[in-house]
Amino acid sequence: MPAAPDPARTGPPREPGEPGVLVLAATPIGRVADAPPRLSQELADADVVAAEDTRRLRRLTTDLGVTVTGRVVSYFEGNESARTPALLESLLAGDRVLLVTDAGMPSVSDPGYRLVAAAVEAGVLVTAVPGPSAVLTALAVSGLPVDRFCFEGFLPRKAGERARRLASLAAEERTMVFFEAPHRTEAALAAMAQAWGEDRAGAVCRELTKTHEEVRRGPLGELVTWAAEGVRGEVTIVVSGAAVTMAVDNDPASLRAAVADLEAGGTRRKEAIVEVARMAGVPKREVYDLVHKQVPQQTGEQPWEQHGPAGGGVR
Repeated sequence: MPAAPDPARTGPPREPGEPGVLVLAATPIGRVADAPPRLSQELADADVVAAEDTRRLRRLTTDLGVTVTGRVVSYFEGNESARTPALLESLLAGDRVLLVTDAGMPSVSDPGYRLVAAAVEAGVLVTAVPGPSAVLTALAVSGLPVDRFCFEGFLPRKAGERARRLASLAAEERTMVFFEAPHRTEAALAAMAQAWGEDRAGAVCRELTKTHEEVRRGPLGELVTWAAEGVRGEVTIVVSGAAVTMAVDNDPASLRAAVADLEAGGTRRKEAIVEVARMAGVPKREVYDLVHKQVPQQTGEQPWEQHGPAGGGVR
């Protein structure tokens, strides 16, 4: 009688001769207690564990009380290209390969992308053990807008290349998240302040979830002064996006069209009216009336439908 499927294993049971599974497992970015419960089982069951640092893997498994019975191989930036073909062979032979990095989710500014791409190309199932992420943790605690954001990873080390990268992001309206080395944090913040202005809001998140966790919030100019005293530990920088600079004419047709464009992009009507009024420099009531009240037929434009109860408005 075949064994019952393991609920912790993703996907349907595999038939003999089918490829294995690549599992990307998130590891704690600070406290070991934050490790996802499934991580221990995956470490114990994997046929191959590919680790960014085998010494840190040993400390992690000791802290978790897990014994790794599979083969352990190192998989880091320096050997990622060379090791990927052998790991793909293991996957094609039916092995369950677990990929872990020093902290957080593999392939997010860490080794993993090459193996994921190769596995997908070969038709191998790729799944993940979700868990800690410095990107999302920093974004959540930064106090900056989280409705739209982008992750920019590490900035170039050379000043000229870094300046060019930041200049290319000058018009980015989404909140931006960066990783940075502690000894380069002051220089990175100074370059951001020069490219985007000292008043741009930011947050430096240091040692997230660890004993000495610190989140420093403020204008970039103030953060540069703070960082000049020295920064230690793992650093994630979050910076607010550029202010919306879309120009809106204040004639009725343009105002209605601007509200419609924002709504089409997912903005709620009330917020769209407020934003268009701000950009056009007209009272909110004027935009509200244009959107909600019937347009005179001689304009040749279609009237907007009424939404919400009569007498409602924008305050």
